[in-house]
Amino acid sequence: MSTSINPASDAPFVLIVDDDAELCELLSLRLEAKGYRVASRYTVEDAVKALGTEHVDAMLVDLRLGSGNGFDVLEAVRKRSPDVPVIILTAHGSIETAVEAMKRGAFGFITKPFLDHDLLQKLAHATESYRLRREVAGLRRLVGAPSGDGSLLGVSPGIEQVREIVARVAPTEATVLILGESGTGKELVARSIHSLSPRSKGPFVAVNCAALAPELLESTLFGHTKGAFTGATADRDGLFGAARKGTLFLDEIGEASPSVQAKLLRVLQEKRYTRVGSNAEQEADVRVVAATNRDLRQEVAEKRFREDLFYRLHVLPVVVPPLRERAEDVPLLAEMFLERTAARHGTAVPRISPRARRALSQHTWPGNVRELANVMEAALVLSGGAEIEVEHLPGISLGGNEGDGPRGAPASDLGTAIDKLLAPYRAAEAAPLPPMREARDAFERAYVEAVLARAQGNVALAAKLAGRNRTDFYDLLRRHGRSAANSKRSDSDD
Repeated sequence: MSTSINPASDAPFVLIVDDDAELCELLSLRLEAKGYRVASRYTVEDAVKALGTEHVDAMLVDLRLGSGNGFDVLEAVRKRSPDVPVIILTAHGSIETAVEAMKRGAFGFITKPFLDHDLLQKLAHATESYRLRREVAGLRRLVGAPSGDGSLLGVSPGIEQVREIVARVAPTEATVLILGESGTGKELVARSIHSLSPRSKGPFVAVNCAALAPELLESTLFGHTKGAFTGATADRDGLFGAARKGTLFLDEIGEASPSVQAKLLRVLQEKRYTRVGSNAEQEADVRVVAATNRDLRQEVAEKRFREDLFYRLHVLPVVVPPLRERAEDVPLLAEMFLERTAARHGTAVPRISPRARRALSQHTWPGNVRELANVMEAALVLSGGAEIEVEHLPGISLGGNEGDGPRGAPASDLGTAIDKLLAPYRAAEAAPLPPMREARDAFERAYVEAVLARAQGNVALAAKLAGRNRTDFYDLLRRHGRSAANSKRSDSDD
């Protein structure tokens, strides 16, 4: 059976490749009932031709196909459309065959006869993963993310508004102030403004104003002459000189000292500056883009930031939303960070399970995009290349009372554990206080349980959270009757 394809439809298109026409008919009926668009091919040659004429979202491929086999189809897919997920079907399943299929790039492997639930679940994972990767690639092309960080990727209203403002301000020479919490990707916004501006062929120079002492920041920005201060053994141009005909990004501008603020105001007003130790003026042929995670209006009210400089910087503000307000963007960003991390480690890109994806979307992300990038890198390592589950996401769990919650010990709160320990001694008829040694042992035991739960049973991660080396932490486990064997994950997982 071969259905007509409606290009306007959002339903995933599945290509079945099997020489059993009756099975193709049965699978087509089942999948169409679930909302898929389906077509069937019965030979290797017809399947390969279909790849050149149809947009396929996933493939179900039988391992034995008359004169050919499913591995021939898999090889053709890897060469022509490497991102299209292929699920191998076979009545001749074995561990060796499954391993070989995965090595050759198959998305999954199902042995006949199979349950509808297993097939549909595997197919849903495959089409969702492919959809997300296509969206990541499309959005990456759309915004041209120059740093590869991905913070401007997304479909949320907040990030769409940022992209719209960037597109409007980039072609101008206006000073831009980027506002947002730490880790939201303010430098990427600055780089996007530069890359879309008439100055894009010039340099992009960035400096973190909070990372340098006031005297050093002034010299770094404006340069100095020989002998201007101890250690000034030669004339130096400074970053305003280095960024000539380009863009200078002043990150954490709220941390600049009053003297640096005064010099910055003059640069913005007159487009001129002087080096430290010199009276000769230099031209500032530079566009200034600044960023801060502080409330500069409050800083002005409390006399910590110059009001006139604030209004010079605040010509065109761009507010970057925190990740907790961009929940719909989290799966896209997670996939992108996972791809980037896997490429850096030289490994295949593992899938993210639906439960893990749900947990990622529910998390509040206090560290924003930077935190998500770190979590996905840790997940790749902890998963060992297998499908990423909730337990591979450090510090993240499924909230609420969802039945399909994270496996293993539930997350526990150390404060609650300590309260339970002390409750008998706080009651109206208080129990006698135990000796200090017993109380300390009880605390350690509660602490070990809490930190293991927080690390979702990963002993190596628990040791890191506890600030102890692994040997010391194992000693604690043994002392309180725990061992790596009865923890959910062991040393080999990291």
